[in-house]
Amino acid sequence: MMDYPALAARIAALTDGETDAVALMATVACEMHQSDDRFDWTGFYRVTGPRMLKIGPYQGGHGCLVIPFDRGVCGAAARSGETQLVADVEEFEGHIACASTTRSEIVLPVWNEAGDLIGVFDIDSNRPAAFDQRDAKGLAAILRDVFGARKLT
Repeated sequence: MMDYPALAARIAALTDGETDAVALMATVACEMHQSDDRFDWTGFYRVTGPRMLKIGPYQGGHGCLVIPFDRGVCGAAARSGETQLVADVEEFEGHIACASTTRSEIVLPVWNEAGDLIGVFDIDSNRPAAFDQRDAKGLAAILRDVFGARKLT
């Protein structure tokens, strides 16, 4: 079971004083990916245009390069502004299979200090039903602390 308070403390120490969004994303993706063996692909899709996400810093195999807001789990998180917990990706209508090994997924919207959606944070697992509400709460708190509490450049 993930120790979210300890992970949050490590990430806070690693990102202290940093305001560059891409540097923060790279650090968060790396630290998260190394922290839990459920995490097969861990990374960000950045808002780069109207209703468009483009791959950002990540750890794991190749990801999809571009995802419109109207497609997939990442698009659903961006479109709705709500965390998407998917126990079985085969059951999610419109799931984009960037990796054939993905069985479950959690995607959280990422907001900056001004309340603008800057991207989504996506974690894929090769295990079914790998994520739950505890993960959603722990991850959301870390993302809020890193991206929502500082002015990004």
